[in-house]
Amino acid sequence: MNRAKFLAVAAAALTVGLTACSPGGSGEQSTVNNAQPSVVQEDSGVSAVDSPASDETQDETSSSAVTPPPETPVGDPLCKAPDLALSFGESDGATGGRYAPLIFTNISSHNCVIQGFPGVSYVGGDDGHQVGADAYRDGKKGGAVNMAPGDKASAMIKFTTVENYDPAECRLEVAKGLRIYPPQETASLFIPFDYEQHGCANAEKSQLSVQTIQAGVSQ
Repeated sequence: MNRAKFLAVAAAALTVGLTACSPGGSGEQSTVNNAQPSVVQEDSGVSAVDSPASDETQDETSSSAVTPPPETPVGDPLCKAPDLALSFGESDGATGGRYAPLIFTNISSHNCVIQGFPGVSYVGGDDGHQVGADAYRDGKKGGAVNMAPGDKASAMIKFTTVENYDPAECRLEVAKGLRIYPPQETASLFIPFDYEQHGCANAEKSQLSVQTIQAGVSQ
């Protein structure tokens, strides 16, 4: 190779090398630049996961999700039999019987809580014996009712017309009133009838049903 050709080849090689090192002359530098935001985002994400504040927030969320609120207001005792007075609300006719609200009034000097179904049964005779079956529970248990002195709550009772049963199977007996057990209470209350009411002495015959206690007077 003569000297002129040698110088020409060397010059061309030098030009290509300078072009490859130029900032705008190759796609390789652009690829590196595009990768940099990904690295920053990855570092940022790891930092958020490892942050103590995130751990505390997660613990608080998990704790609140599994801890149910208290069902009964703190500090208010359950309503006991001596705290309550009973009365009937206005009755209403229904197919095969009639409905009437049994009203509980807080006659104590303190707040108390009542919740659920009262125990209900007919009472007869001079000895106050039970007549027939207990009232069965109709529907679901309701929430707690916080009663201040003088407040009222009520449970709807259905009185089945037992005269529609076969007399020999029912074994009709005069009921003088109802024996009532407030929810979660072992002492009972008595409310007399001011009208003639019959029950079935046969405990296999359905004669009473009761719904859960609600605030105010049931309609």
